[in-house]
Amino acid sequence: MYDLHDIVEMKKPHACQTNRWEIIRMGADIKIKCMNCGHIVMMTRREFEKKMKKILEKNVEKE
Repeated sequence: MYDLHDIVEMKKPHACQTNRWEIIRMGADIKIKCMNCGHIVMMTRREFEKKMKKILEKNVEKE
């Protein structure tokens, strides 16, 4: 399962040709940030789960 600050790959690449996103907010909505250009997208958790392809890197630092 995904968690805050994980790097994920979405099904469709971003307009800047990168497909690496960092999860920067989790709740009812999920906010992700493009690792290349810094663009931020907010979507519902349901929409995110439908569009996410896989987790590329897990966040190893736990508070």
